[in-house]
Amino acid sequence: MNARAIDENRTTTGIHPLKFTLWLIIMSIVMMFAAFTSAYIVRRDEGNWLEYNLPGGLLLNTLLIVLSSVTMQWAYFLAKKDNINILKIALLVTFILGITFLIGQWNVWGELVTNKIYFGGPTSNPSGSFMYVLTGIHGFHLITGLIFLVIVLFSAFQYRVHAKNLLRIGLCTTYWHFLSALWVYLYVFLTVYH
Repeated sequence: MNARAIDENRTTTGIHPLKFTLWLIIMSIVMMFAAFTSAYIVRRDEGNWLEYNLPGGLLLNTLLIVLSSVTMQWAYFLAKKDNINILKIALLVTFILGITFLIGQWNVWGELVTNKIYFGGPTSNPSGSFMYVLTGIHGFHLITGLIFLVIVLFSAFQYRVHAKNLLRIGLCTTYWHFLSALWVYLYVFLTVYH
């Protein structure tokens, strides 16, 4: 089945199969993070919980990912207006912001290690391990978002993203906004429950 056939298909509900699949993926990620944050709260209440200051880089990363969501939405609007040249720039800026976010997360982990907060092992504490798990799994999903973003960027360079073909960029925009919202949730959660 070629891409054009997929683009034209609809499920019996009227939802495109790829949109339906994306929403299933998003719901599974939501359930996974709901489980992690619930486990965090339960484990914290059991005691033996190391109190430490959250790394300062988390706020900067939050601002970066929110800004990347803005540039992704800008790219979508540019695609709707067939402004392909600026669209490419907006997608590239979003990609750079995403990479910068990941570098910022690496620096946050470095700060945790400097403060002797480790993942697993005999000298670790569940509070630190949860921090690595929550931020690491989000980082993994952001990497998948960056891969998707590169595919959309290459499609834009081949003029396959435009006002009459918004499926790819629409899916990417939805996923990117979800990742941004998920990170904001994690940041607020960690700030409140840490």
